Amino acid sequence: QVQLVESGGGLVQAGGSLRLSCAASGRTFSSGNMGWFRQAPGKEREFVAAISSSGGRTYYADSVKGRFTISRDNAKNSMYLQMNSLKPEDTAVYYCAAGYGLMYYRSGYSYWGQGTQVTVSS
Repeated sequence: QVQLVESGGGLVQAGGSLRLSCAASGRTFSSGNMGWFRQAPGKEREFVAAISSSGGRTYYADSVKGRFTISRDNAKNSMYLQMNSLKPEDTAVYYCAAGYGLMYYRSGYSYWGQGTQVTVSS
């Protein structure tokens, strides 16, 4: 089993930055993919970004490309999401996930964190 815990969410003004962290415990997860998803009130959970096991491949949703950067540190069993130039539409609960499937899809992940709230005020 893998346990995932997100941190770093909060309230920020539009144009500001936040850095989310995801700490993995239990079975080490250096061989799997990791990703970030988000869910705004009344909306489906959507893909934000993903990173391969080695960190060599990264993928982003078009809505965050150029503003968000995903990274991971396998030695620390951790993943990060640096979010810059935040917009009110980025407001959501952000979830980290780990798995071995297709990286763009929720079904590609077997393990999920509880989420961290990000609120961007205008």
